[in-house]
Order: sequence, then structure tokens, then C-alpha cells
Amino acid sequence: MNILVKSATILDSKSDFHNTTQDILIENGMITQINSSIENPKNYKEISLKNLHVSRGWFDSSVSFGEPGYEERETIANGLKTAASSGFTSIALNANSNPVIDSNADITFINAKSANNIVNLLPIGALTVKSDGEDLAELYDMHSAGAIAFYDYKKPIKNPNLVKIALQYASNFGGLVCSFPFERKIAGLGVMNEHITSTKLGLKGIPALAEELQVARDLFLLEYTGGKLHIPTISTAKSVALIREAKQKKLDVTCSVAIHNLYFTDDVLTDFDTNYKVMPPLRIQSDIDALIEGVKDGTVDFVTSDHTPIDIEQKKIEFDHAAYGTIGLESTFGTLQCIFTLKKTIELLTKNTMRFGLKSMPIAIGEQANLTLFNPDEKYRFTKSNIVSTSKNAIFENETLKGKVYGIIANNQSHLN
Repeated sequence: MNILVKSATILDSKSDFHNTTQDILIENGMITQINSSIENPKNYKEISLKNLHVSRGWFDSSVSFGEPGYEERETIANGLKTAASSGFTSIALNANSNPVIDSNADITFINAKSANNIVNLLPIGALTVKSDGEDLAELYDMHSAGAIAFYDYKKPIKNPNLVKIALQYASNFGGLVCSFPFERKIAGLGVMNEHITSTKLGLKGIPALAEELQVARDLFLLEYTGGKLHIPTISTAKSVALIREAKQKKLDVTCSVAIHNLYFTDDVLTDFDTNYKVMPPLRIQSDIDALIEGVKDGTVDFVTSDHTPIDIEQKKIEFDHAAYGTIGLESTFGTLQCIFTLKKTIELLTKNTMRFGLKSMPIAIGEQANLTLFNPDEKYRFTKSNIVSTSKNAIFENETLKGKVYGIIANNQSHLN
């Protein structure tokens, strides 16, 4: 693949060309020239777009599709197309398919399905067999096949000894253990945040305590065992405080927050719109403020789309019975820019990738081209026309967002919207 990118503003703090406007010549997938003006005598494909900016390729730490088993929600092929259209060159894929991805053969299957794609799919293996929380899955075998972490997606591990053993065992090969912060017995039959709004609506609430107890437990376990722990999609102020304290103790812990938990409060549920039914639930403004502060000071390491396609039959029903989850790949960039500066947005989309085994690919001559192309200034209303996903359960539908993705260049291929 040979491409000449014209007049692109480079945003990469590790690059000598950071914050400058340059032409970028890519030959056979490698960056061979970066200069203020590059001729095109070989008549390579040129990319010249309005207010074009480029950064390192973006990464999302929590994405779900449907294949195998739930292809009506999303196939791997269309899911990766969605990721590319949304500016992501790499995504971590959760194990919540049917069957659950819990063996060497399953990881091999996922890798085969995504081989030679422009988007780098990084499979996460289940932490326990069938994600049922009873017995550890074949962690080392999955690691050998390419699993980058281990996580029972949205399923808390009830048995603390299982988490302890997982942390100890995985530390032998540098494995990353993920533990969903949710205590079912405290949450009970709750379906939204426990607060004034849940009382007004007559819906059972999920206390913040249900998350915070589990976060505290897992941090105590990590302090005892050592190892590497990732706490996905926290949502409360107290969780941020607990993780901040753990990092001050030098514990090897990272965490993420879902983009919608930085944007919406539980007040949006007054119309019982099931697109707002997510896990963890939307909280209150003081939680959002604490989460945003945690992102800014580095306590929160990743902001994820937590992209979860759900077919319409599981959303167009009573709120109590509707499935949790929202798609989010397509809206993540535009939403981040409604909350953070462009500089911080790009940092969040490109930093800490080594935690999930991704090597750094700066924008530099001699490096493989791994680029996201975008216009950071264009505002638009997010509608179904912006959705590439098979499922349309979009929490950000009708929101005004900022930033248009043009496409990506990666793996010696290009995808332009």
C-alpha cells in the first residue's frame, strides 16, 4: 500500500513532528518521508481532506461483538469495520460470546477470524470456565494463543480466593487479570443507580456500595498477592478514591471508565428509555465530576466505548427486563471532545496501550504507519446514519458531538469513510 497524506497536522507528543503540518509518504505500509511538501512522481493515492489531523492509531480497551453465537448483534467482520470507521486501529474484544471464549482453541478461532484485517483485534479470554465464576479457565493456554487479558465480562467473581489464585497464577507469565466491580448481593434486583431518581421512577436501585465493596476487596487481594489487576468500567467517586490510594501504594492496578458514565447522569432515565440502561448504571453529577478528575490526574487509565451491541428485541421491552448495554465505538471520539481538550482526547485514545500488550508506534520515519485521520472541529448531531454497527442501541443518538473521523491507515491497508 502506497499513500501520500497531504497537509496533515500531526498530533503525537512523542514525535519530532508534533503539532506541525506535514505531508506523510507511506510506502508498503511504512512511513518513508515526513516533510512540509512531498512530490508524488509515482502517482500514489493522495489523501487531502479538510482540516486533516493525524494521530497514532486509537485503541479501545473494552469492545464486544456477537460472534460466535450472537451474530444477529454483530459479526466480527462488521464489528471491525465499525471500529475502523470510528478511528480505532486496535480493539480489545471481550469473551462474552456463545460459547464463551475460554480456551486456546477459542482464542485461535478469534485470531483466525480477524487475520489480515486493517484493525488489530486483541482477544480477551474468560477468567473462569464459561465465565460461570467457579473454576479458573486455561489462562496460560489462552495466553500462549494470544489472549491479552482475562475477564468474565460484566460478571463479578464472588469467590475472593479465586481472584487471589488468578492473580498469583497469572503473574507467572505477566498475565493481566480483570475483575468486574459489582457485588450482586448488595445490588439485589436493582436496574439503575440508587438515588432520588430511582425512587421517583419506582425502579429498584443499585447502590454505589455494590461497586465500591468489590473494588476495595480486589485491591486488598492485589496488595496481598502482587500481580497485575485491571478494574474495568468504574462509575463512582469512591471507586476513584480507592484506586488513587492503591496507586499511591504502588500497586500494579489500572482501571477504565465507560464514556457514557462521564456524560450522562441518571436523570436521563425519566422516560424509561432502555438505551440508557447500562452496566454499571449511570450515576449522579458528583460521581461524574470525580471520574473526570480521575481521568485528568491519571487515576483512571482508559476511557472505553464499552461497545455492546444488543438486538432490538432485548431493548424494546419493559425497562426492568431490557438488556444492559449500548454501542459506542462510533460516538466515542465526538463525545470525548465534548468533555476534554483535543490534547487530552488524543492522549486517552493512544496512551497506556502497553498494558494490553500493544507496542508503541510513533509517527516517525521508518515506523509502520498506524494512523487515525480526523477533523477535530466539525460538529454534528449523532443519528442512526452515523451507525455502522448491526445493532442500533446507541445511547448517544441525537446528541451533538464534536469531531469527524475520516478513517485509518494500519497494517499496510487504508479505510476511508
